Amino acid sequence: MQLSARFVRSVYAAVILASAASAVPFPDSLKHTTLQVRTIGAHKTVESFHPESLFQTFGIDGIDHPLSARAEFSLEEAAVSFVQSKLNVTPNAAAYRTGYSNDVAQHAYIHQQINGIPIANAVANVAFNKANKVVSFGSSFVNVPSNAPSTIPSISAADAISKAENELGGTYNQYPTKLEYVAKQDGSVALTHVVQVRDDSKAMWYQAFVDAHTGDIVQLTDFVSHASYRVLPITKQNVLQGFETLNDPQNLASSPYGWHSSDGVTNTTDTSGNNVIAFVASADGSFWSTTGQSSFTLNFVYYQDPTQAPDALQANIDAARVNTFYVANSMHDIAYQYGFTEAAYNFQDYNFGKGGAEGDRVELSVQDVSSANNSFFATPADGQSGYMRMGIWYYASPARDSSLANDLVVHEYTHGITNRMTGGGTGDCLQTLEAEGLGEGWSDAFAEWTHWQWPTNTFTDWIMAAYVYDDLAGLRNYPYSTNTTTNPLRYSDLQTLNEQHDIGEVWANVLHNVYAQLVAAHGYSATARTDPTTTGGNVVYLHLFLDALAIQPCNPTFPQARDAWIQADAIRYNGANYCLLWNVFASRGLGVNAASHIDDTTVPSEC
Repeated sequence: MQLSARFVRSVYAAVILASAASAVPFPDSLKHTTLQVRTIGAHKTVESFHPESLFQTFGIDGIDHPLSARAEFSLEEAAVSFVQSKLNVTPNAAAYRTGYSNDVAQHAYIHQQINGIPIANAVANVAFNKANKVVSFGSSFVNVPSNAPSTIPSISAADAISKAENELGGTYNQYPTKLEYVAKQDGSVALTHVVQVRDDSKAMWYQAFVDAHTGDIVQLTDFVSHASYRVLPITKQNVLQGFETLNDPQNLASSPYGWHSSDGVTNTTDTSGNNVIAFVASADGSFWSTTGQSSFTLNFVYYQDPTQAPDALQANIDAARVNTFYVANSMHDIAYQYGFTEAAYNFQDYNFGKGGAEGDRVELSVQDVSSANNSFFATPADGQSGYMRMGIWYYASPARDSSLANDLVVHEYTHGITNRMTGGGTGDCLQTLEAEGLGEGWSDAFAEWTHWQWPTNTFTDWIMAAYVYDDLAGLRNYPYSTNTTTNPLRYSDLQTLNEQHDIGEVWANVLHNVYAQLVAAHGYSATARTDPTTTGGNVVYLHLFLDALAIQPCNPTFPQARDAWIQADAIRYNGANYCLLWNVFASRGLGVNAASHIDDTTVPSEC
């Protein structure tokens, strides 16, 4: 078929480019894709290595796998068999870790292992269409040395915990330790104790990989993503646009018993529930104070006084907790409709028997004392609660509460979505600088999706975080714009950008342009937040947004994230937006031949 052929050509081009890139010297800017250096203590750094990911897509029809002839399809067996065949590894070198199915695809996540012990940073992901054909494949598997360290540790887990606590300056959080190998940049591997260390006063939550033979910390996963019913409806960007009283805003298709119950029997009457608990913590973090209902039953109506500091009046504190509880639950419900479900590793205490790990609702700290002029989201693996912190910003007088800036609340929650859906719920597959930059870009882009409503097909520029920053120009260097004069950012700017938020602006602006073109082509659906079945461009956009997260490899690059969008469109929409997407990506330097942070404006010949 003609459409399938063009996808094959695109995949072929991508593979040729990847092979060519490996033959040239390694540019400094490409360290974005494999290395992350983190400073711990006054004089020590840890350089974490993330093997570069291979990523291939296989169009609308997909390709067969070694078990295609079997009458019954097993996601686990087919995925493992495909990885073994594709990468030419032995049967015991690849093991199924997790997987799930949604309405258009089936996703499996595999880890490489040595003698039954996983290699933490060597993973693969395979997507199958509903015809059980392979439609995408990502891998960061490594060549395993013949002299891998013994699987029997030389130092105990207790010693590893002490080492991690002392060097990182935090406290072991009692999450069970485990043994995993870590692939290192020099081609060796290290057997490690995996230890989680936290210090909430410093917004720090690390997963440390402590060499089980030498005691050295050889790798760090940072779970924290940094960002820089009388509520603000999620379509409003900040408090300056006015509070409204909303009645029953929950979507029961996403939260079956509402926001204050997991079973329809046991109910809460404060800002806590199955998806979120919003609170103000005591200075030492030992006590969490939620906001109770203002009147029976489940009325949360508090009146904020903007002339007073955010924490000066009880009503201001209550308004902040109620608003974040509402926005975070709304994000849960919206994302759920587009695929961020229990099986896809979302945040819920109770999963209704629908898969995924439980006990991990979002813990949302409002007016967080450790987050002045900032906000954070820490995303551990499925089964551990996401931890979201919204601070007070002091650029204006009186100071401004980020809990009343919906764009920042959405931005932070989106970190939880992207970190969970990339790599299959581990929380550690957006760790390279380039992948972290993509994470920042997705968060700004989702914030824009929730707050802009276009009654026509005319797009305007969009500005992020103007309220908390007390600056009409916002927190970013440029407005997000389809105009290259207003926003000139391109893929090649990654050659000089070395901070994740700056890198994120490039991706967010690419997605702003994708959004504009999809709405221009398909119109705008006013019901997109609750109905994912319509054909509006904003519906198409959010489907591709979340679908691509599950498809892309661990620690994706910009071209791989682009390819995941193209493949997501092939799977869900039969490639209907193929040329539209390619033209937008190419317009900002991410054409067919874009690589190594060098622009290309080429589009496939059929476009």
